[in-house]
Amino acid sequence: MSETAPTFTLGIEEEYLIVDAETLDLVPAPDGLMQHCIDQLGEKVSPEFLQCQIEVGTGVCHTVADARADLTHLRRTVKAACNAHGLEPIAVSTHPFAKWHQQVFTDKERYRNLEKDLGGVARRMLICGMHVHVGIEDEDMRIDLMNQFSYFLPHLLALSTSSPFWEGGDTSLNSYRLSVFDNLPRTGIPPLFNSFGEYDRSIKTIIKSGIIEDGSKIWWDLRPSAKFPTVESRICDICPRLNHTVALAALTQSLFHMLYTLRRENKRWRQYDRFLIEENRWRAQRYGITEGLIDFGIGQIVPFSTLLQELIDLVTPHAAALGCLAEVQSAAAILEDGTSATRQVSVLREARDGGASEEDALKNVVRSLITDFSADL
Repeated sequence: MSETAPTFTLGIEEEYLIVDAETLDLVPAPDGLMQHCIDQLGEKVSPEFLQCQIEVGTGVCHTVADARADLTHLRRTVKAACNAHGLEPIAVSTHPFAKWHQQVFTDKERYRNLEKDLGGVARRMLICGMHVHVGIEDEDMRIDLMNQFSYFLPHLLALSTSSPFWEGGDTSLNSYRLSVFDNLPRTGIPPLFNSFGEYDRSIKTIIKSGIIEDGSKIWWDLRPSAKFPTVESRICDICPRLNHTVALAALTQSLFHMLYTLRRENKRWRQYDRFLIEENRWRAQRYGITEGLIDFGIGQIVPFSTLLQELIDLVTPHAAALGCLAEVQSAAAILEDGTSATRQVSVLREARDGGASEEDALKNVVRSLITDFSADL
C-alpha cells in the first residue's frame, strides 16, 4: 500500500478547576485572571463552560518531549496567575465536594446555546477532561485507524481515572465524570464507519437539520477533530500529575503508530463489537486499574497489570521510533502510584481514620490535588 505516512504530531488539551486557597471550594475566575493568562499564553488558554474552569492547549508538538515542555509552561503559568489572586488550580475531573448547582456559567454564545439546547443535562457538567490529538492527515486513514483504536479506549480510561467523588459523596466509581458526561447526546464509543465520506455524510445530516452547527458537538470518546487533521482521543479523565498525562499521551501516539504500521503491512487490529468494548469501558469507569478488563481473545478478565505490560510490549518498537519509549514505560508507575481516583480515596480514609470530620477529610483531598498539580513541573 503506497501512501504518505502520518506525521503523528501531538496536541494536548487540559481543563482545570479553580479553587479558593483557603476554603478549597470552587470559585468563579475573578476579573483579570483570564486576561492575565491570555496575556501570557495567548490562544493556548481559554475560558470553559463554567467560570470556575480554565482550559489550556499545547501547540502542535512533534514529540512527546515537546508536548511535556509546553504543558509544563502552561501549568506553571496558570498556577502563577491563580496564586496572584489567592487561588489554586487543580487538574481533576470532579471536585471532591463542590455543588454543581452553585456554579456560574461563562457568558459566551457557545455556552449559552449549550445550556439552551441541553437544559438540565448541561447544568450538571461540573467535569473536566483531557484530550489528546494525533496528526493523521489522510482522511480515510483517520477513520480506519479510529475504528481500530476504539479497542484501547477502556485501557486509557482506567489509567487516567480521577473522579471518585461527586458533591461530597464517594460514588464507588473511579470515573464518575463519564456518568455525568454520558447524559449528553452523541457521546460514548464512536460508531464504525467505512470511510471518511460515510462519516462526513452522517455528520452533515445532523448539521443540515439544524441540530448542531459543526462536528465539534460530536462528543464521542474518539473522533476526527472538527478543526484539525487529527484523531482526538477524549476518553481520559484529566490527570492531576503531569507525568501521568505525558505517559497517556505517549501511549496514545504509539498506539496510532502501531496501527498505521499494521495497515502498511496489509494487516489490522481485530475490530470487536461496540457491546464488548463498552463492557470494558464500564469496568474501567467503575474499577479503574483494580479489577482488570476482559481479554476478548480468551474470554477472561485479565488483571490490569498484565494488560498494561502487554500493551507496553506491543508498542515498544513504535514508541522507540517516535522517541517516547521512556514515557511509555513510565505508564507502569501509575500501577505503583495508583491512579488519582485510588489516591484520593486513600487520602480521605486516612484523614477519617485520624479523626477528621468528613468535611475536613474532603478538604485534605483537595490539598493533595493542589500538590499533585505542581509535583512534576
